[in-house]
Amino acid sequence: MLPILGLHHVAIICADYAVSKHFYTEILGLEVLAETHRAERNSYKLDLAVHGQYLIELFSFPSPPPRPSYPEAAGLRHLAFAVADLPAAMQWLEKHAVPCEPMRVDELTGRRFTFFADPDGLPLEFYEV
Repeated sequence: MLPILGLHHVAIICADYAVSKHFYTEILGLEVLAETHRAERNSYKLDLAVHGQYLIELFSFPSPPPRPSYPEAAGLRHLAFAVADLPAAMQWLEKHAVPCEPMRVDELTGRRFTFFADPDGLPLEFYEV
């Protein structure tokens, strides 16, 4: 058996670094572990964590092509964040002008969830645990 230990990180490419950095750090509250400017690539790499656990690499590149989302494209569908209080998380998003879909209930687990998007339209989810 392949000895996979767990998920290490998810890489996200953004179109506007300042807007996405603000979204992930100020609105979602992810912690900055490291920020690297790569001048030769005209690019940034931002390492982000949740409660100290490395989670996301946020990259910027000049003029990245848009991500096909609708209709749903093959590949990674969305990134889900665990939250303890879904209504409070939804109110937080609304307070920061981030629209989210109506609350739904997972038919298999009975848990509540909602979808919203990052500044580039990447589908994100809050899942109540």
